[in-house]
Amino acid sequence: MVSRENAVIGTCIALTVALALVVESLNLAYPGWVPLALFLGGGVVVPLAINGALDRREAAAE
Repeated sequence: MVSRENAVIGTCIALTVALALVVESLNLAYPGWVPLALFLGGGVVVPLAINGALDRREAAAE
């Protein structure tokens, strides 16, 4: 069984990769740091924030 944390992380990574492919297919001119920021933000920061919020909600319910 997959834990909630792993499901959140996997979903965020899948959405980040999909968004990166969309951005890349648009042939837009963007700075070189944008892909790195996208992957760090969508693959690390967002899942940590979501899991932190869900952990706080669970702790408050107890």
